[in-house]
Amino acid sequence: MPLSLELYHNGHLGLLEVIRRLTWNPARILGLPVGRLAPGAPADLLVFDPDLSWRICTDDFRSKSKNAPFDGRPVQGRVRRTRGDGRTIFQGEG
Repeated sequence: MPLSLELYHNGHLGLLEVIRRLTWNPARILGLPVGRLAPGAPADLLVFDPDLSWRICTDDFRSKSKNAPFDGRPVQGRVRRTRGDGRTIFQGEG
């Protein structure tokens, strides 16, 4: 997400357009009934701070793979919480 938010911070896209390209558009292309907030639709939510600065560190990845071309790169925007199917899936620090 922080890499996508560079488009917002650099003024290339509005914040809502970045969010739409990460949520609704992929769901639409795949024919999935997700990626939108609507009555009867699953309420999967992501809470993020678009302005929080931090540095990517592959040692902090939860994945077994630590290979990433962005290791050490400063970015802006951090996920704080992810909820899916009515439960918290990820809770960030702070």
